[in-house]
Amino acid sequence: MTPTPLRIGNFSGFYGDRSSALREMLTGGEVDVLTGDYLAELTMLILGRDRLKDPGAGYARTFARQLEDCLGLAHERGVRIVTNAGGLNPAGLAAKVGELAERLGIPVRVAHVEGDDLTAAYPGTLAAHAYLGGFGVAECLRAGADVVITGRVTDAALVTGPAAAHFGWGPGDHDQLAGAVVAGHLLECGTQVTGGNYAFFQDGDVRRPGFPLAEIHADGSSVVTKHPGTGGFVDTGTVTAQLLYETGGARYAGPDVTARLDTVRLRQDGPDRVRIEGVRGEAPPPTLKVGLNRLGGFRNEVAFVLTGLDIEAKAELVRDQMDVALAKAAPEEVRWELARTDRADADTEETASALLRLVVRDADPEVVGRELSGAAIELALASYPGFHVLAPPGKGSPYGVFDHVTVPHGAVSHVAVLHDGRRIDVDAPQETLPLSALPEPALPEPLPVGSTRRAPLGQVAGARSGDKGGDANVGVWARSADAWRWLVHELTVERFRELVPEARDLPVTRHVLPRLCALNFVVTGILGAGVASRHRFDPQAKALAEWLRSRHLDIPEDLL
Repeated sequence: MTPTPLRIGNFSGFYGDRSSALREMLTGGEVDVLTGDYLAELTMLILGRDRLKDPGAGYARTFARQLEDCLGLAHERGVRIVTNAGGLNPAGLAAKVGELAERLGIPVRVAHVEGDDLTAAYPGTLAAHAYLGGFGVAECLRAGADVVITGRVTDAALVTGPAAAHFGWGPGDHDQLAGAVVAGHLLECGTQVTGGNYAFFQDGDVRRPGFPLAEIHADGSSVVTKHPGTGGFVDTGTVTAQLLYETGGARYAGPDVTARLDTVRLRQDGPDRVRIEGVRGEAPPPTLKVGLNRLGGFRNEVAFVLTGLDIEAKAELVRDQMDVALAKAAPEEVRWELARTDRADADTEETASALLRLVVRDADPEVVGRELSGAAIELALASYPGFHVLAPPGKGSPYGVFDHVTVPHGAVSHVAVLHDGRRIDVDAPQETLPLSALPEPALPEPLPVGSTRRAPLGQVAGARSGDKGGDANVGVWARSADAWRWLVHELTVERFRELVPEARDLPVTRHVLPRLCALNFVVTGILGAGVASRHRFDPQAKALAEWLRSRHLDIPEDLL
């Protein structure tokens, strides 16, 4: 007898997401399991700093508040909850949830997963955590847990674990696991797959998108949808956008399986329903990724407002005036950025103004402290006309640095701690396959030569970008077969570098995904030492794709 599909929903895409989402998902329609993703590279750093102040902290406090309001409702409806809100302290959060259940008189079985914490092995880090897979979650659920708390598992593991438990999959069921990985990747960022942050957001009403859910089948195929009557929309475009988000090549590696993104087939299956089929899987790599978060030093920033005429000359003047203070302090890094946000003959003062940002960094907080920012304020009556800054002088603030290494599976103790206290060791996969790049697939014939018009790329292509450590990815997809034939030949690495000048001196890799009519560009090092280092104006590259879409090219008129 074929098992019934498993309906897995999401109620959190990051630490700070919509607090009412858990209740909305519990009351909005049928669902079997709800997942909450709270962890990102920056979140691990934040939780690490929390743990410095209080060794009993280190988890997402907002989850406990959400659960206080909804635990009884979840129990009443038989909905299991799986979340990585445990962060750096899954045992601590599991104990807190157990205390909450006892206080509310709700008979809930709480389990957790541990073994990801390798901080002791990496001196000098605030947090060093291996990315675990979903089989620890599966063990907890098979033993009857109602709530499963994890630390640093992969985002998709919150879905592969429940699916493996429900369908009885084992480590060798690569195709089924790969299908669940794709579904998990689509759900992990919540409303990003239901119209949020979507290039063509005007295709629907995205003022308050509903959170997504996936109907997962025994063969690993799935349908991504949302509860009836909720906002936003789900179509092949929103799914493609999220599928490309924070990925690289055709091989999407994880601790349980490597999913082949070049095998994914998408099909509209009705209103707000997209079917995902054909996903193939391969054995996972022989190593696990370990994310390393540490304090990188201290930074300070002054934003000078330059208004009206002679913007360049005003910027040059204040830079010259700050040279004395900068030479005296001698910070390790000094960066000036002039953002020409001003417009000629503007009808408001704000739109007549540009911003000149000074950012300094050093290992010593005193070097980038109040003395340096105070030197900027001392210029208030002695610099360019209209002098003012966006904030008063302040002391240097700490910033973080993210890096990653790999370790063999056997170097990590992956343990499921069941609701009754029993501990089950989760075996490392017996079959592994080192990652390697796939050859570039055959390209379609280019469009016939015809008349063109200068226009933004975004008129014929969507895009979404994100961060992975110091790197950024930009996924670009076409909305028609002809647009794909043009895009795949036009948007080369060289053209990408022309359109994104920040990438001109950086390694850029292009990956071609014909079934998605998509290209995925990975720009190595554009984010410096990661989001917590705040290396650039948009430190997580969230809007890099929209900048690319705004750039003008010669586009065939037939596509416009």
